[in-house]
Amino acid sequence: MQTENYIIARIEQLCEKKKFSRYRLAQKSGIAQSSISTLLNRKSVPTIQTLEKICEGFDITLAQFFAGDEEIPDLTADQKQMLSDWNAMDEHQKELVKAYIQGIIRK
Repeated sequence: MQTENYIIARIEQLCEKKKFSRYRLAQKSGIAQSSISTLLNRKSVPTIQTLEKICEGFDITLAQFFAGDEEIPDLTADQKQMLSDWNAMDEHQKELVKAYIQGIIRK
């Protein structure tokens, strides 16, 4: 798959996963909705700066964008804090957090 096609497919995958519309992605990334639409309609290839803004909108790093969902090579500050908090919990607390998260996801 060409890099351009991979980037577009990955943005679409993340929108679906996070239940983002193009409008929501535009709001979160600070990029005009028309620019998002043009990009996703495969009429343009994003610059690195645009892709970084899109990643910020998804709350992921550029490394996470290219790694996909299988690997987490780099963490945002929020993700590092969450992992640090997780590591400080006992097993019972971790089970409660996992149950809570699953409850939220399954809404």
